[in-house]
Amino acid sequence: MAEHFLEPEFEIVGKVADGQSLFDAAVRLQPEIVVTDISMPVLNGIEAAEQLKGAGCRSRIIFLTVHSGADLVSRCISTGACFVVKSRMATELLPAVREALAGHIFISRGCQIAVNGSL
Repeated sequence: MAEHFLEPEFEIVGKVADGQSLFDAAVRLQPEIVVTDISMPVLNGIEAAEQLKGAGCRSRIIFLTVHSGADLVSRCISTGACFVVKSRMATELLPAVREALAGHIFISRGCQIAVNGSL
């Protein structure tokens, strides 16, 4: 479904079904942007992002998810990723991609971040 909002402005170079495949494809393809969910089999999206970062992958990560808890948002942002709530995909996915390409962090409006265990 995200493809609908990304094409034709951006080229989709791959689609995967689980976090391990995400890691393998991102290392192989080296895309500028990786859009991923948090909830995925094998490796969740956060684990895949952390492994990509550890492997030196320069792809920018955008989490596109239904989850919006402050601790989870904070964990995603700690990987250097952007964060878009699926209910805001139509209005926030493209701005998130543009911000990520510019080297900035984007967080969906209304999301809170936990700082040292508090909001």
